[in-house]
Amino acid sequence: MKKLAVVALGGNALLRGNEKGTIDEQNVNSYDTLKNLVYLIKEGYNLVISHGNGPQVGNILMRNDAGKEMYDIPQMPLDICVADSQGGIAYMIERNLKNILTEEGIDKKVISIVTQVIVDKKDKAFENPTKRVGKLYSKAQADEIVGKKNWVFKKDPKGADAWRRAVASPEPLEIMNQDVIKSLVEAGHIVIASGGGGIPVYYDENKMLQPLEAVIDKDRASALLAQKIGADELYILTDVPFVYANFGTPEQEILEFLDAKDAREYLSKGMFGEGSMGPKVEAAVRFVEGGGGKSVITESKQLEDRSVGTRITLNY
Repeated sequence: MKKLAVVALGGNALLRGNEKGTIDEQNVNSYDTLKNLVYLIKEGYNLVISHGNGPQVGNILMRNDAGKEMYDIPQMPLDICVADSQGGIAYMIERNLKNILTEEGIDKKVISIVTQVIVDKKDKAFENPTKRVGKLYSKAQADEIVGKKNWVFKKDPKGADAWRRAVASPEPLEIMNQDVIKSLVEAGHIVIASGGGGIPVYYDENKMLQPLEAVIDKDRASALLAQKIGADELYILTDVPFVYANFGTPEQEILEFLDAKDAREYLSKGMFGEGSMGPKVEAAVRFVEGGGGKSVITESKQLEDRSVGTRITLNY
């Protein structure tokens, strides 16, 4: 039987930190990133692709604000913004990947599924927003915005005076249509699903689906999806080649191989950023603890280089 891999693309797969976010930039970035998946396809893997949306949903929120201030256009809630980003990003991934497959002479269908994810309305994450979205601000700019809006800002590890808006990131509990996703990928199709962590929804007392304003961590949602569809491997692509202990300090150390126990110990000691690498490592550990073969965290353009990347397994 073919192996099944879930590949979680970071938001940087489409938009780099030093770019404006034009469609030309995002097309080039998505194409370059997706090129790295060809070797998995040629090795016979079935693929599910998920993706982040931090930069994109942040930009959608800013357009929301600008439209309201300049033209009195009604603002859309965060769940709709997540859905917008999910559809737009999936479209770019699907189109670029289909073109790459054509170039490589590979006959496969690529299918995007707008994915809702069930969360708990009472999740404690709503009391402590940690998910960073949108552009970087200076402390002075962030303080000015806080004075006007009910936003929470948190320090970003990418700069000495870098702050980003933080929103709630509740725990994903159920991936809707996961059986459909599994059936499609087992039929040999490449499926794009659970983008941006999925659109956060919950069941009310009448078993009706209701929206929530949050951004689910895409790595945790990807790990849950990977478990539910019986994936063998989980790849988490980001903007650094390895996981590091004490990242950005003189004690920085490459962690090339980790078992679940050691990874949990590092997490308990706060070795990884709560809104950046921490959720990635935790998601990777959850996957292998839930029966997955291995997780790999690596730089998005170096997936094919097997000397690069942190590999996490249940045991050494």
